[in-house]
Parts: sequence; structure tokens; C-alpha cells
Amino acid sequence: MSDTPARLLALLSLLQTPREWPGSELAERLEVTTRTIRRDIGRLRDLGYPVEATMGAVGGYRLVAGTAMPPLLLDDEEAVAIAVGLRTAARHPVAGIEEASVRALAKLEQVLPSRLRRRVGTLNTATVPLVPAGGPSVDPQDLAVLAAAVANRERLRFAYQTADGAGSRRLVEPHRLVVAERRWYLVAYDDDRDDWRIFRVDRIRQPHPTGMRNAPRELPGGDAAAYVTSTLYSLAPTYSAVATLHMPAAEAAARLGDASGDVEPIDERTCRLRGHTDTLEWLAFRLVMLDCEFEVHEPPELLGYLAALGARVTRAASPAARAPRAGDAADDTVDANN
Repeated sequence: MSDTPARLLALLSLLQTPREWPGSELAERLEVTTRTIRRDIGRLRDLGYPVEATMGAVGGYRLVAGTAMPPLLLDDEEAVAIAVGLRTAARHPVAGIEEASVRALAKLEQVLPSRLRRRVGTLNTATVPLVPAGGPSVDPQDLAVLAAAVANRERLRFAYQTADGAGSRRLVEPHRLVVAERRWYLVAYDDDRDDWRIFRVDRIRQPHPTGMRNAPRELPGGDAAAYVTSTLYSLAPTYSAVATLHMPAAEAAARLGDASGDVEPIDERTCRLRGHTDTLEWLAFRLVMLDCEFEVHEPPELLGYLAALGARVTRAASPAARAPRAGDAADDTVDANN
């Protein structure tokens, strides 16, 4: 193989297989001399690929972990597998890696050959993911389009459906994608309304870039996540909640995540939770799932909801509730005979 760039790519592809490669075997695979292999290994090292060499009869070359992430070469099957995995991660965001998964998906979708893009689309259409409770499902393809527009500072057009079902067409300058309260939001400057807006991604339809670039604008406050949070609180009827948790603050913050409120330490074993929510059910669920003792100070509506919930759970766990009701056996017999 006389073409040096092509040979380097072929050599890198072999080295990315996790094994020790003797220089003679690499030379045979690439139809060059071992001296050429040594020169090519040096070129790869100069490009930032950490290639380790071991001496001896069983020695050879292998790619090891370095201090930076080098480019990877993927075959067709690997590219499809990663794209499908990233689409799944984007559809059901995992705390801490939501935006990273969408950025990676946008980069991969941009360079996928059309034949592989069709395969990924077919797999995505043929599979039915379970939608996690509490959050709507979003189209990973739409997320990839939005993420690419954010990265490229490119204006977008899309159809948007508001909460009351009204539809409209929007022309926006996308700024950032944010996950908040179990939903994806697009923070963008709305050209038609001449103001900043947030859009629920699950309500965006047919987004497409216009090819028009926009100059960067300064978001009020500068922080996209804080802007989404403050906007949601100003739009939705919310409850201000305060509770004492019998749990270290660091542990409570890790379990609750960023969207549940602020956690302040009281001492080494207890902390104070302050937050907002538009549903008492969601806040009660988060508190109970912490699996610790807690006291609710406000709002009073949450105290009433927890009291009713506790009574319902107590009834469900009581022996009387578990005992078969009179007539159940007869009903079973009738059902079996029909």
C-alpha cells in the first residue's frame, strides 16, 4: 500500500482492535516493510495517538489510553450501533450526559453516509422505546437537527404547538438545548417576536435549518439553564416547598438532581431543601423516593397530600386490605366456567 494517508488510516484501524500487533504481521497486512511500519507508527504518535511498543519475541504495537481522546475509526456496524445508542440516550436523557449525548449524535449524523443514515432511521422506526414516566418522548432526529443548528449558529424554521393546541410557524436563532424538569427545551431568540423564548422540544415539528447564520446574542443572565428555570417558574402555577431532610446535603443533592431545588446543609446529618414544583404529586414522589426521614414546612397543600397518600398506603398494606373479599371465590368459579 503506497498511499501514505490511506496506509495510516488502515494501520490505525488495525491498532484500534484491542490486541498486540507484531510489526511483521502489520507489515504483511499492509504489504509494506517493517521499516515502513516503524515510520508510520511514529507518524501516528506525532498526530497524538498513544501507540505503545513492547520488545521481545512476543512484542509488538498496541494502542493504549492517552491523556486526550483521539479520533476513532468506525466500521459501518459500529457507526450504526453508536448512532442507535445515542438516539436512545437522547430520547431518554440520563442525568449529567443529556447535552453531551445530543452533541455527539449531531456530530455523528452530520458525517454518516446516506446508506447508514437510512439504516439508523429504519432501526429507530422499527423499535418502540418505553417512555419513562413523568416526561414526554422526543424525536432524536429533531434533537440532532436542533443541536447542529445551535453549534453552527444557524437560524431554524419549525412548526410549534402550544399547550392549548394552537399551532404556529417560528423563525428562531437557536442558542442552547437544556433539560429541565424531565423535558427538553430549546432556548432561542424568536425573530418574529423580537425576544427570547423557550420551546418544548416535544412540541417542535419539522425543524429545518435555513442556511442563514446569525451573530451571537447575549442571553439575559448568561446562563441557559437558569433562564429556563426562571421562565418556567414565571409561567406555571408553582408551589414553593421547604423541607428538612435527615440526610447529608451532598447525598441529597446527588439523589435529587439539579431540577428539584436547592439543598443547604444544616449539619452533618440533615439539610434543608427549597424548591418549586407545579405538581404536588411530583414533589411528594421525590421526597418519598429519597428513602429518608423528612419534615415538610411548606406548602400546607403538600402536607395534606402526603397525609392522604400515607392513609392510602396504610390501607393498602393492612391485613384487611390483603384478605380476600367475600364472594371472590364464587366470582372466580363463574369466570372459569364461562
